[in-house]
Amino acid sequence: MPKALTVSRRPDPAIIGAVLLLAAAGVVAVYSAVSFLAETKAGGDTERFLLKHVLHVGLGLLAMGAASLVDYRKLARFSKAFMIVAIGLLVAVQVMGVVTNGAQRWIDLGFVTFQPSDLAKVAILLHTAVLLTKKQPYIESFARGYLPLLFWIGPTLLLIGMEDLSTAAILLITLAAMMFVGRVRVGHLLGTALVALVLASAFLAANPQRAARVDAWLNTSIFTSEAEAEATFSDQAEGYQARQARIAFAMGGVTGRGPGKSVQRDFLPAPYNDFIFAIVAEEYGLVGALSLLLVFVYVLARGLLRIARGAADPLGLFLAVGITCAVVLYGFVNAAVACGLAPVTGLAMPFVSFGGTSLLMTGIMVGILLNISRHADPA
Repeated sequence: MPKALTVSRRPDPAIIGAVLLLAAAGVVAVYSAVSFLAETKAGGDTERFLLKHVLHVGLGLLAMGAASLVDYRKLARFSKAFMIVAIGLLVAVQVMGVVTNGAQRWIDLGFVTFQPSDLAKVAILLHTAVLLTKKQPYIESFARGYLPLLFWIGPTLLLIGMEDLSTAAILLITLAAMMFVGRVRVGHLLGTALVALVLASAFLAANPQRAARVDAWLNTSIFTSEAEAEATFSDQAEGYQARQARIAFAMGGVTGRGPGKSVQRDFLPAPYNDFIFAIVAEEYGLVGALSLLLVFVYVLARGLLRIARGAADPLGLFLAVGITCAVVLYGFVNAAVACGLAPVTGLAMPFVSFGGTSLLMTGIMVGILLNISRHADPA
């Protein structure tokens, strides 16, 4: 076998450093952002939520470390089984899912509540990489190469999109990047994008809350009438959230108000999750916000130009592209929502936002990326 496939080196230290930096920034930002939540739900016990977040971050980092030790090619052998479990959970959430904030995305097992879509995104990235590797000899064929990919990607994204259209959209973009690198015909990808656009429009038209989010962002009434939009939301509407986030940016200025001095955390819905970037911008200013985004840019460059390009085999290449794009896209979209450049989505910023299963699954994805780097060509 080629040397690159048999020699295992240390995982990429730059990615580890970037993740630790994001996690540290997240702990500080979340500690400031949860004060209002602690006041209303825990009698002002901010440390309780901080410790919970630190525990989640610790579990995510442990998962990352564990995944980095497992050969990604061995994980690939079980990709179909992972997909079957993930699709089963996505179906289950439609039947017995818990509704929170108008969305039925969670399954409550009593001792833990989790989002099946978090597991599904790991499974679909892994299985798509496996299929792209297997289908390379005839990948340009629609019937033999592309259709088997759609067989798994289509139902998975449809099930996710029923309650979480933003996650489905990010996964579609990520999978398209993987398939483009995997030599899938551009015409096939454009056709799929057109179908996805039609389905997304149908999902928006069928869901007043989603429709109002997009209309509020565009300042139009494409999917809802003005009366419907007003009936759908109270003063906690998407327009309200976007305005409060912009105020946070304005108050932060260039250098920020200082650590723990956020005012908008008392007005922004979910400042510790969906709008964590706005809290960073308010307390650390433009300098802090851009510094945080530069970490994601660095992860993008390192993941694509170093790990993906140096991957030992096509499977590692496709996986590295998918994982890197997914993690960075989540970070960019979270920031874009806070800046008013995208409609409110409810997506967490990787390793920064308060969360449980999202931190765990993101840790696993980055761990797989680190394992790929261990087998990468050192040149």
